[in-house]
Amino acid sequence: MKLEFIRDGPALVIENTERLLIVADLHFGIEADLAAHGMHFKSHSTERLDRLMKTIDATDPDRLILLGDVKHSIPSLTRQEWREIPGVLDTIRRRIPILVFPGNHDIGIERFLEEAEIRPKEGEVIDGVAYLHGHTYPAPDLGGHLIVTGHHHPQVSLHDEVGCSLQSPAYLRATIDVKALGLMNAGTAPARALFVPAFNEIAGYDIVKIARDPFSPISRCMKQDDAEIILADGTYIGPLSMLLDEDADEDPGAYLHGA
Repeated sequence: MKLEFIRDGPALVIENTERLLIVADLHFGIEADLAAHGMHFKSHSTERLDRLMKTIDATDPDRLILLGDVKHSIPSLTRQEWREIPGVLDTIRRRIPILVFPGNHDIGIERFLEEAEIRPKEGEVIDGVAYLHGHTYPAPDLGGHLIVTGHHHPQVSLHDEVGCSLQSPAYLRATIDVKALGLMNAGTAPARALFVPAFNEIAGYDIVKIARDPFSPISRCMKQDDAEIILADGTYIGPLSMLLDEDADEDPGAYLHGA
C-alpha cells in the first residue's frame, strides 16, 4: 500500500490495486451557517470546487472517496446548498466516479447522489483499506485494517523558542483499541486509524483538543501513547505526547472541569 500526502488539498492518495483520492469534510454551504451566527462571508464554493478539481487532475486517481460532511447545514438543507451542491457533484462525477460515506452534516445529501455513490455510514473496506466519516461506531468488519476517517478536522499548532508559530492542517495516526470499539479480528493485526484533515479551508480543530476531549467513538478509543502527527505535505512532526506535555506545562488546568 502506497500513501501520498497532497499538501494543496489537503488530501490523501492511497494506492493498492486502485489509485484512490481521499478527501474529507468539504462542508459546502458553511458560509450560510456562519451568516446565521452573525459572521458574513461570501460563498467560497467555486474556489473550493476549483481546488478540488485541480487536486483530482494533479493526482489522476481512479475514484474519489469523500469522507462525509460534503454539505454543512444540519438538520436541513439551506438555500445555498440547494443552489450549489447539485452542480458541485455533477462537476465532480463528470471527471471521476465518486463514493460518499455520509457524515453527521449530510442529512438530505442522498437527494443529490446516485444510489451506487452512497456508502454505509458505518464504513466499509475498499481495496484493503477501511473508510468512514467517523461520527458513528465503525462496522465490526473494519478491524484489522487501516481505518481512514474524517469528521475530526485535525489541525496542529506549533511554536518555537522565539515565539514564531505554525498552524496547519495535519493528520493524526494512532493505534485503536479494537475491543473497545467492538471490531472483529481483535487479537490479530491491530487496527490503526488515520484522521484526515478537512478540505474546507476554514474548518480546523486543534489536535490537542481532540485528544483532551474526544468526541467520537474512534477518537475515544485512540491509544494516545503511540499517536503521531503528520503535516498535510507528509512531514513527520512527532508523537502526540509531545504536544500534550507542552500543553500541560503551559496551562495545566485548561481542560479540567470545562475550563
